[in-house]
Amino acid sequence: MVQGTMFDGSMSEPLAARLRPRDLDEFVGQKHLLGEGKILRRLIEGDNIGSMIFWGPPGVGKTTLARIIAHRTKARFVDFSAVTSGIKEIKQVMEDAEKGRRFGEKTILFVDEIHRFNKAQQDAFLPYVEKGSIILIGATTENPSFEVNGALLSRCKVFVLQALSEEDIMQLLRSAISDPRGFGDIKTDISEECLKMIAVFANGDARNALSTLEMAVLNGEEEGGVVHVTREIVESCTSRKSLLYDKTGEEHYNLISALHKSMRNSDPDAAVYWLARMLEAGEDPLYIARRVTRFASEDVGLADPKALEIAVAAYQACHFIGMPECSVHLTQAVVYMSVAPKSNALYTAYESAKKDALEMLSEPVPAVIRNAPTKLMKELGYGKGYQYAHDSKEKLTNMQCLPDNLLGKTYYRPTSEGAEARIKQRLEDIKRWKREHGAE
Repeated sequence: MVQGTMFDGSMSEPLAARLRPRDLDEFVGQKHLLGEGKILRRLIEGDNIGSMIFWGPPGVGKTTLARIIAHRTKARFVDFSAVTSGIKEIKQVMEDAEKGRRFGEKTILFVDEIHRFNKAQQDAFLPYVEKGSIILIGATTENPSFEVNGALLSRCKVFVLQALSEEDIMQLLRSAISDPRGFGDIKTDISEECLKMIAVFANGDARNALSTLEMAVLNGEEEGGVVHVTREIVESCTSRKSLLYDKTGEEHYNLISALHKSMRNSDPDAAVYWLARMLEAGEDPLYIARRVTRFASEDVGLADPKALEIAVAAYQACHFIGMPECSVHLTQAVVYMSVAPKSNALYTAYESAKKDALEMLSEPVPAVIRNAPTKLMKELGYGKGYQYAHDSKEKLTNMQCLPDNLLGKTYYRPTSEGAEARIKQRLEDIKRWKREHGAE
């Protein structure tokens, strides 16, 4: 005889599906769009929804939001997947929507992963969007500027959804423990520390967080009618040890600082260690890639212009394939930055120019380099005396480009490191030529 448990027959759907928000008040996150008085909330509450694209990472509520909109507007909701559907299926849905329109029925067509449709498939939506047969809501994790046809994109409002914060995830997890749709009917013993471990591991993905919690509770130790979820169970469910790391707290900034300063100090071994510490603790590889890209210009700059190319390529690789495979691409970028020649000349140039820009906001653009698209502007002297550098043998002129009060100011001071040494010599030659030809 098989002994039953308190879970038997109580949960036919995954936790994430059972807890799917039913209205805007239950929706967690996206306050910039759905907070009181924010644009998307006003559109939904006023039933003024038009075609739109939701762009954001996985598990932030794109599908849920579309369903809330459909329920709120009482429209017919058609869930369409770009992975399993083709032109034939699109045409059938469009014909059904057109019939419904004739009888005053709205159809909201939700297309998940719309970026997976090719141009011909996306074009099939256009005439129906234009005449109002459907309200198209597309969801994508990719930049719609590159992945959605321009003609279709121009007819849609793009809303950018953000990864959920750790506190957002914690709110969802606490609700899952107390809500009868979740584990509210089960006495569950799980600490705030364990919930936080799950929240950190989820990396802004609500579905990931709820799936992990469900696995942990279902594998909990039942005793006296209480399910105990221990740290060891949570670690087992996340397939990693909970390292000393808090992605929103001090340790987060300590570790990214350690990585940055190890690369700056040309120590590839230390840099790779700190990289591994962050990745194995669940840090978003794209966050690290963004920081490495900043480093490429801030600390290497023109001493090795290829550093920025390497950093951007690493970011793209992380975006394409994710963890764990992209760890090697980040390692390549981090080691390259560590051994590259160093220059902070670009950073100091901008900081110096920024100071002057903020303190001297009203400095006029010299008339000689002003644009003169109208007759009046030409009569006022705009562009008078402008010298086109390509017309000269040296591709240089003695024309004044800085405001009068900043003449002679130097912001960019190249070092003698790596490729910047050649740039330094070139800049010295340019300045010498300009002095010899009367430039101030």
